[in-house]
Amino acid sequence: MQPNPELIRTIANRYAANLTLCFPLRRTSLQLARAIHANFITFGFQPRAHILNRLIDVYCKSSELRYARNLFDEIPEPDKIARTTMVSGYCASGDISLARSVFEETPLSMRDTIMYNAMITGFAHSHDGCSAVNMFREMRREGFRPDNFTFASVLAGLAHVVEEEKECVQFHAAAIKSGAGSVTSVMNALVTVYSKCDLLNSARKVFDEITEKDERSWTSMMTGYVKKGLHQEALEMVRRMVSNAIELDAFTYPSVIRACATSGLLQFGKQVHAYALRRGDFSFHLDNSLVSLYYKCNKFVEARAIFDKMPAKDLVSWNALLSADNGFGEEGLRLFSCMRKEGFEPCDYAFSGVIKSCAVLGAYCNGQQFHAQLVKIGFDSSLSAANALITMYAKCGVVEEARRVFITMPCQDSVSWNALIAALGQHGHGAEAVGVYEEMLKEGIKPDRITFLTVLTACSHAGLVDKGREYFDSMETVYCIPPGADHYSRLIDLLCRSGRFSEAESVIKSLPFEPTAQIWEALLSGCRVYGNMELGIIAAEKLFELIPEHDGTYMLLSNMYAATGKWEEAARVRKLMRDRGVKKELACSWIEVETQVHKFLVDDTSHPEAEAVYNYLKELGKEMRRFGEKIAVAFGLMKLPPGRAIRVFKNLRTCGDCHNFFVYLSRVVQRDIVLRDRKRFHHFRNGECSCGNFW
Repeated sequence: MQPNPELIRTIANRYAANLTLCFPLRRTSLQLARAIHANFITFGFQPRAHILNRLIDVYCKSSELRYARNLFDEIPEPDKIARTTMVSGYCASGDISLARSVFEETPLSMRDTIMYNAMITGFAHSHDGCSAVNMFREMRREGFRPDNFTFASVLAGLAHVVEEEKECVQFHAAAIKSGAGSVTSVMNALVTVYSKCDLLNSARKVFDEITEKDERSWTSMMTGYVKKGLHQEALEMVRRMVSNAIELDAFTYPSVIRACATSGLLQFGKQVHAYALRRGDFSFHLDNSLVSLYYKCNKFVEARAIFDKMPAKDLVSWNALLSADNGFGEEGLRLFSCMRKEGFEPCDYAFSGVIKSCAVLGAYCNGQQFHAQLVKIGFDSSLSAANALITMYAKCGVVEEARRVFITMPCQDSVSWNALIAALGQHGHGAEAVGVYEEMLKEGIKPDRITFLTVLTACSHAGLVDKGREYFDSMETVYCIPPGADHYSRLIDLLCRSGRFSEAESVIKSLPFEPTAQIWEALLSGCRVYGNMELGIIAAEKLFELIPEHDGTYMLLSNMYAATGKWEEAARVRKLMRDRGVKKELACSWIEVETQVHKFLVDDTSHPEAEAVYNYLKELGKEMRRFGEKIAVAFGLMKLPPGRAIRVFKNLRTCGDCHNFFVYLSRVVQRDIVLRDRKRFHHFRNGECSCGNFW
């Protein structure tokens, strides 16, 4: 029996009408779409393209990309709308790799400006400015005409990579030629691009030429001033906005505050905060941005006070608290738990925050559980979450898991590569870290300042002096990145680890700035290992001038004197430390057993199982109770099943006595012991350490 065409048309119209109720997107849209989808599966209805396209659109806009892709793959010949929707959906979710695969599988005849715009916007949002610019150029080569949105998007991408005035001028001219040069959104983007290239006069000229300035116009100019450190000019922009009766709204305040947070400009952020207080201008967005500002500037008490006083909290409020990259540990786990108890479902950024908390604590089991939840919810393809997982596994001493996360990511950004290089370097796999760096370059990923810090550290820990020196020299000569004090301190550390003190001294003398405490610390550490007293004393004296309150300098110098039998000098340094009121930081070690973190201090008796631990210590050696990390290891040996690696974390650098003990203990008990101290990881196995006795 042939189906009734009229009946089919009626049913199709009914489904189409019901799907229109999903727009504009609201909380119930996804539930309704799923019900409609289930209904026509149940009754065997074969929807036409326009219905499938609407359903795919709902799934994409609801971040249910798997459902959208399943539907898309069932269409024998997806049309332009379906393909553009999938490209936009993947781009919005940050999965640029899959977006690009759909885009490249689309015949040229089916592409249009909207699809190109989606890709350009996706690259821009992913901070991949090079790809955004290349896509724009491909679009023009293929004969597609860019519109206002195209220029606004490609300029946003250009802002991430622009280095020369010539590039700014070329794109500015192209926008004018196309007729988009006087559009407010495009001019706003030009202000940002010129600002990023430190061409503030040009940025201001474009700003002044905007006939219809909106809040973003003012914010773009203010942000440019803020990032350049021109605080008074930025405040003047705020005053001009007010005098021109332009309200600082929920977009303007947070944008300026976010710029302050990114640049670490706490004082200017506080000025804007005070200005908002005087005017009584507050909103969710402002409060959330202030929370991020204070957390990122390590003002945890102030951040928590603002959060606690908020009359109401939304999902962004919790995410602002959790996603701030501030290194808090137990507090992060508590906040995440409170968020869920309040009925808020965390997004991938919140998961990233709590996973970072696990990294700080070395809470491997907790981190594994959050990883499992990410997979279950479907956030495992999120860049921010995956990058946090790489760091978490690395800082928990499980570098193979970090590597596995990286390999299985659908796409990687520079943060992903940096995280893996850092992970390998921290664990003594210097040659592998260098290999990953070289692979990164082959993939066309441009290294940044963080990349060079990680690869220099890896070279230092592996003793790859010449290779490290080559990479350092390439910063300026190849990538036009001027080395900072942190890069120079890595170079000094690299040279000192191989005993090349004359080279280290030459580098210090040729510095383009005054040597910082970081640099003298690197020199002093090298002197300690090689017993170079003369140079070590010079470094220590410089550190006494720069950071007289730092206990590590006194301890290192005292230990150097003691190692060479100069007991009077060692005692003098200890007395100087006491006279100046400098106290040695209390050593603390911790270990995770069955998702619970157990902390131990020297001679600690506060732990509920302290007596049992000390009895066990007596069996292993009378001297063990003097050292907190030894107590933690003993607890792990008692509690963890045979064969399981013991992972202990310490807030200070490990001492020679403990290091030698763990080398011996790993052979006696036939257990792998992983120790993370302030500087690096030590993997003790069968009487050997991964650090090669250089830490």
